[in-house]
Amino acid sequence: MTENEILTLLKKYQNNTLSNQDKDKLDAWYLHKASTSNLQLNEYELEDSYEQLKAKLPLQQEIKVIRIWPRIAVAASIALLLGTGLFYFAKPKEQIIQVAEKPQEITPGGNRGILTLSNGKQIVLSDISAKDTIAKEGEKDEVTIKMGANGVITYIINPNTAASKENTNSFNTLSTPTGGQYNIVLADGTKVYLNAVSSIKYPTQFNGDQRVVELDGEAYFEVAKNKNKPFVVKSGDQDIEVLGTHFNVHAYDNEAVVKTTLLEGSVVVTYKNQKSILKPGQQSNVSEKLNKITIKQVDTEAAIAWKNGRFKFDNADLKTVMRQLERWYGIKVEYRGDVSDVRFNGGTFMNKNLSEVLKVLELSNIKFKVEGKTIIVYP
Repeated sequence: MTENEILTLLKKYQNNTLSNQDKDKLDAWYLHKASTSNLQLNEYELEDSYEQLKAKLPLQQEIKVIRIWPRIAVAASIALLLGTGLFYFAKPKEQIIQVAEKPQEITPGGNRGILTLSNGKQIVLSDISAKDTIAKEGEKDEVTIKMGANGVITYIINPNTAASKENTNSFNTLSTPTGGQYNIVLADGTKVYLNAVSSIKYPTQFNGDQRVVELDGEAYFEVAKNKNKPFVVKSGDQDIEVLGTHFNVHAYDNEAVVKTTLLEGSVVVTYKNQKSILKPGQQSNVSEKLNKITIKQVDTEAAIAWKNGRFKFDNADLKTVMRQLERWYGIKVEYRGDVSDVRFNGGTFMNKNLSEVLKVLELSNIKFKVEGKTIIVYP
């Protein structure tokens, strides 16, 4: 196009009288100018440049932005001085402009869970609209399962039902999918915060001498005190026994180490034939590789950051960090090169889109490429 033709299009742009065909011409001209410049910027920076250009034009209507291939050159030589009507042009050359769709944002997880009753019936908790009784358990409906206004599941025992060691326990399982977390209050008043891709199996009421639950994945426990009935968490070959305390258990199948972090009170960790007592601020690690219990002081805030809606990294290696993102965003991660020596400190909020989290991680000189739901990592 000639200089006069471009000027005519820009005047129409200002007056909001461009036809769709003219809009395409103007977009193509700008992108052509960008591709012939020597200044290299990526496609996102190009779009920002284009949006800044169009923002200087007093239009009320949104104009669709055309995205082009990555690492395109931006037209540093383009200058539009609207006040003087001065424009600089270069003679365009014929070329094919390749158009690509803007990558879709990968959104964070949320409050999602599945409750499996003793009869095998499954209730998708995120689908429930009524915040009241959702089920009853027992031959005589001894236990009522309710959902509070905040979405927390609670178990209420009929006070007229006498519990005894001979009573047959009914078991429920609360599980969370990828990108899901859920909270529950057990029949004894113990609060459980369940992280993504996790499950906990528990009795609908605690009969007998112990309160036993089984955990796969990660959960934070605030155990109701009962000195006569210890609370036991089983996860793989590890047992944790408490009377009443706050602690976090990290026991995913795809993690090499089972980590138990104590915030207050005390817990007894049993692994095979070994026992150790944790103090507040300590974390026990057990694994098949070590074949023993090791204890160390840790940043407890980092251990339970997920419960408080944060990613918090305390000298965490890259692959451990990316496994957290896989569970929360439902992504798959591929590695191109050695990243074994990359460590992270700091963190960000879990309610952000994945692209924002990756920007934080890129501060440690790691590069990411997003291809659909696959994240490719480069050192």
